[in-house]
Amino acid sequence: MDGSTAGGTRPAFQLKIAKKSETPLVGGRRRFFRYRDLGVADATGGVMRAQVMEAITGMTEPTGWHVHHCQAQFIYVLKGWVELEFEDGSRHRMEAGDAGLIPGEMKHNEIGTSDDVEILELSIPGPMGTTPCEAPAGMG
Repeated sequence: MDGSTAGGTRPAFQLKIAKKSETPLVGGRRRFFRYRDLGVADATGGVMRAQVMEAITGMTEPTGWHVHHCQAQFIYVLKGWVELEFEDGSRHRMEAGDAGLIPGEMKHNEIGTSDDVEILELSIPGPMGTTPCEAPAGMG
């Protein structure tokens, strides 16, 4: 096959099937999470990243205000719950089955999680830096 599809040429991505028993645990941003790399960054040449964050323990303190350096971060809660607050003053408790798209560079703070939270996280592009920042005006 030449890689053509009905809509044009197929992107230069590779097929990737990630079996839980074969996906490596990798380092991550938070000490209370385990991070499981799903191999999407390698399969897309860094265009996208996918990982599952699994609680080691529930959060004992908020993460602090921060931004992620990417175009977007998508989260889908698989199990448990996570509570977040955003620079627009909104606060959300997301439970299993809930999803959210956080634009890159948007200030946010993770306030708390259940002891058993699991979250699927995608970012575009794949490399996603994180930088602490000041709380938005009027928010502690």
